Amino acid sequence: MLGLMQDWPLLAHTVIDHAARSHGDREVISRSVEGPIHRTTYREVRRRSLQLAKRLQADGVQMGDRVATMAWNTWRHFESWYGIMGIGAIYHTLNPRLFPEQIAWIMNDAEDRLLFVDLTFVPLMESIAAKVPSLKKVVILTDDAHMPETSLPGAVSYETYLGEADDDFEWLKFDENTAAGMCYTSGTTGDPKGVLYSHRSNVLHGLTTVQPDMLNVRASDRLMPVVPLFHANGWSTAFAVPLVGATMVFPGPAMDGKSIYELLTSERVTITAAVPTVWLMLLQHMEANGGSLPDLSHVVIGGSACPPAMIRTFQEKYDVNVMHAWGMTEMSPVGTVCSLKPEYAELEGDARIAVQSKQGHAPYMVEIKITDDDNEEMPWDGKTFGRLKVRGPTIARAYYKERGADQFDDDGWFDTGDVAHMDRYGYMQITDRSKDVIKSGGEWISSIDIENLAVGHPDVAEAAVIGIAHPKWSERPLLIVVRKEGTTPTKEDVLGFLDGKIAKWWTPDDVVFVEEIPHTATGKIQKVALREQFADYAFPTA
Repeated sequence: MLGLMQDWPLLAHTVIDHAARSHGDREVISRSVEGPIHRTTYREVRRRSLQLAKRLQADGVQMGDRVATMAWNTWRHFESWYGIMGIGAIYHTLNPRLFPEQIAWIMNDAEDRLLFVDLTFVPLMESIAAKVPSLKKVVILTDDAHMPETSLPGAVSYETYLGEADDDFEWLKFDENTAAGMCYTSGTTGDPKGVLYSHRSNVLHGLTTVQPDMLNVRASDRLMPVVPLFHANGWSTAFAVPLVGATMVFPGPAMDGKSIYELLTSERVTITAAVPTVWLMLLQHMEANGGSLPDLSHVVIGGSACPPAMIRTFQEKYDVNVMHAWGMTEMSPVGTVCSLKPEYAELEGDARIAVQSKQGHAPYMVEIKITDDDNEEMPWDGKTFGRLKVRGPTIARAYYKERGADQFDDDGWFDTGDVAHMDRYGYMQITDRSKDVIKSGGEWISSIDIENLAVGHPDVAEAAVIGIAHPKWSERPLLIVVRKEGTTPTKEDVLGFLDGKIAKWWTPDDVVFVEEIPHTATGKIQKVALREQFADYAFPTA
């Protein structure tokens, strides 16, 4: 016997419908790319999203078509997501921090038809648009007054494009499992892999993240997602915030400490979220210039491990609670948040900071287990570590075009590639990574890619890259080189050889020359031995 309840599909555009209906006058505030602060409301965002949906449909955009976005967090980017999803098309966020050739590869793999791009990234896209034959039109997220001259195909300003349709439109109806969004991983182990979110997963994940023991968002809150919408599905903020009707504050392109502080204080932000690098810049600005955060209730820190000293500074100096979080692009992305359960709520001082330094506990709809290499489950004792695996309705079951099948098993478990342990109360702590990637400022850097390029230098016999702790970026790459016999390449020679072949921010902070690199019995580089060898190393510029 089936229940007698209405079949109400979890479609993402029902979120903006709810926000407009029940919280229509609530503000959506943005620092625009052009400079001024822009103010709108959920009601107006919905109206313009309907316009965009109608205009896209008139352009021949159909269900399943990929529409790329390369943009900062602003109202235009926000409403474009809902307009794209409202006709069953797929928003495809592009990370401008990737190397241009990698962006072109991703766009070709996704077969993007249209691109919505901010003024900041027009030169970048001009350099690669000709390499993306599927791209037919580029909508620049600005008005005619700021529209640049450009060679981009079919270029038009967003406001002109939007004005070519009215809002007399009804969202299309389709299955809740229809694809809604796409975000590619950073390609740390080979080519990037596409994660394809559904309407259902986005709505469920929004419901998950606003829970009290997760991000704890209410209608009375004013939330500023500093984490970009192009970073891991924007940490679901595009769904979670309007879902409860909280005020949205978008920082736009100004990500420096001074600009972030100005918005936090002038817009009375109560919750904010970003990677540790952003908060380091904020704290440095406040240390140098003074100031307080009287409205800020809690800050969510993810993307890479949050230093205990940062937690202590926020809490003890500025009376702002820190919630450490962990997740992955494949997980929509939030997997755990470190709020304090009753078992830990009374802790103080170092004991409290020690718990808050963990990645936290999982919400309902995220299952976690720790296994050994034979897939035997490990105990939750706070010390036995193993492979971190997850499953749930907001977690990928496969990659786009079925890549990376070895990371998913028949029971639905996804192998995250991290090594971690769990304590008796369900708190997870990552202890290592099973792959030798480097996490810098919340973004991944592939050690293998840099190594492969470095050995292409005519005077380099062998190369290895490891992550070294950095006070600002969490980790930065150190390139370790064995010279070919009879040659004397310098640090500048090697780094100059890499210039133009990798993204600037992938460039190693230093090069160290050694007589030999340790290997395993099977000939593989012993990264563990290298980390031990350079355990006390500090970058000259750190």
